[in-house]
Amino acid sequence: MTEPLRVGLLLPTREMAMTGSWDIRPVLELASKAEELGFDAVWTGDSLTARPRLDPVVVLAAVSGATERLAVGTGALTAALRHPLLGANLVSSLHHAARGRLELGVGAGFPMPESEAEFEAVGVPFAGRAGRLDETVRLWKQAWSDGGPVFEGRHLSASMLDRLPPPAVPGGPRVWLAGSDTPRVLSRIARQYDGWLPFLPTAEAYGAAWDTIRGKLAEYGRPADAVVPGLYATVGLGADRASAEAELDGYVRGYYGRPLELMRGIQAYGAGRAEDCAEWLSGYVRAGARHLVIRLGTLDPWPQLKELADQVLPAVRAQALAERSD
Repeated sequence: MTEPLRVGLLLPTREMAMTGSWDIRPVLELASKAEELGFDAVWTGDSLTARPRLDPVVVLAAVSGATERLAVGTGALTAALRHPLLGANLVSSLHHAARGRLELGVGAGFPMPESEAEFEAVGVPFAGRAGRLDETVRLWKQAWSDGGPVFEGRHLSASMLDRLPPPAVPGGPRVWLAGSDTPRVLSRIARQYDGWLPFLPTAEAYGAAWDTIRGKLAEYGRPADAVVPGLYATVGLGADRASAEAELDGYVRGYYGRPLELMRGIQAYGAGRAEDCAEWLSGYVRAGARHLVIRLGTLDPWPQLKELADQVLPAVRAQALAERSD
């Protein structure tokens, strides 16, 4: 039997910059509506200058106060943009604000020129960022579990970890790695992370990578259920595939400055009618995904949100139930 399916919605904080409106109230209203419609979580991204948006810790703290049941997640926090001790304190603070409902997705930094410039702006080397991220996570977990006041690693060293505020629950939140399917990334996930949050373009690639992670968990002596298989997917709903593709292409060009055709080779994008998108997402569920983080590929999420909840999610959840009963 597999884990039950959970579905999260990515909150449109990047879209605020795209439209020039920085009013956080619509984001909080969207989170409340997502809770009402039966979503399990809301997530938000992180970027300082590459793809500017409001800080995810602040946004999710506000969302936590506006909701009761929803998990809140970072998808994903670029840990290098904050000093490791500051990051540990921010995460612990958010864990308390969310009353333990935090899912912490982290990323090393998307390999694009804009991301490299962002690292330079805060004085952090772009090279070696994956190793520094892994050490940052180990430092955080040491601080959250009373593992001693001093951390010494290849990239990082810190003291006074015992003086930091503890998280809401001993050990802190689950930490997910937002990463691809390279052998090194899959090994890192199996070795130390609690969740995997990729955006692989095909369900076939997802299934192969997930099989690799499961095999490596045994190699590292970790339980078979130590890693939650997630998916970051962008969905564009429309009356037909052509109109949905056209809107999604405009959205992607505004978001990344690159066409959908190019980004589709890197990330997971599904567009079309509700039944088309349900079948596309179900392919990932059949491949093993158990926590979907869905980004709506539109600057006006309200019409698509209800269609997603009423038509797409029931079909995807039914697929997950079928998988559990097999």
